[in-house]
Amino acid sequence: MNNPPRKRKKATSNKSHNLESLNSDISFLEDPTSATIDVVAIEVPELTEQEQRDRLHLERKVERAFFEAGKALAELRERRLYRSTHRTFEEYCRDRFGHSRQQSNYLIAAAGVYENLTTIGCQNLVDEDLTTIGCQILPTSERQVRPLVPLKLQEQLTCWQQAVEEAGGKVPSGRIVKDVVQRIMERTKLPNTYRVGEFCQILPKDNPELRGKGGCWCIVTHVGDFSCTVEAWDGEYTVRIDHLKPLHYSDSECQQMRVICDRIRRLRENGKLEVPAEAVLKCLGELKRPYLTAFEEELLSFIEEKYC
Repeated sequence: MNNPPRKRKKATSNKSHNLESLNSDISFLEDPTSATIDVVAIEVPELTEQEQRDRLHLERKVERAFFEAGKALAELRERRLYRSTHRTFEEYCRDRFGHSRQQSNYLIAAAGVYENLTTIGCQNLVDEDLTTIGCQILPTSERQVRPLVPLKLQEQLTCWQQAVEEAGGKVPSGRIVKDVVQRIMERTKLPNTYRVGEFCQILPKDNPELRGKGGCWCIVTHVGDFSCTVEAWDGEYTVRIDHLKPLHYSDSECQQMRVICDRIRRLRENGKLEVPAEAVLKCLGELKRPYLTAFEEELLSFIEEKYC
């Protein structure tokens, strides 16, 4: 009797056999999720010494970007390198960088604070190119140092170091720095003895918003806890009380100055003054006496006849 033909076994590759074996091994586990699968690790090479130097150099550039911008703007302004294309620094910054004058002044002032922190904080160290991994934590943006601008040198360092501590040893945000400055100002609060209607002299010190106002007279229009709102020849400003010096005018002298202030304000509100007229008003805004000479009165009257 012939034997029935045998069924041929289906050929399987080693790969499928290994997969079945792996599946069978997992199926016998009480908890298949506990199976161990080998994963090949890819080794990431460490940075070479040259790469580490390159990284540090680039990080320093990023950290100092606002400082370099402020220093460059200060030199452009001081040397009037914009004069071939623009009449004023404000127009130049607006057209070339999209900055307002205030933004440019903030960057310039921030660069000064950065230099102060590196000078008084690390003055005994050799490394001149300081960064956040150097002798101290340093600012990396203009907003972080903006609250420090009105402070004295040692106050800037004290507030910055305290802000770094509150940030856990890292670069603090502008909000943290501002909060620290406000708390310290509260502790050293001086009584504001100025009164509305009093005439004072502006002391710009290190406030970039008051640049060019040194010696200008102003009239107090609002009295706050730490500052006053004052009206100068070219507009209103909010200044700290240590940026003001009382002129101690008599009541009659104050009345004379109020009249001059009102006349200048009406001309300024005209909005169409030419450069020579503005120059005359600026000179009148820097008077060191509470009255006009006969010639100054003629000039002011002439401008009023032309524009009012």
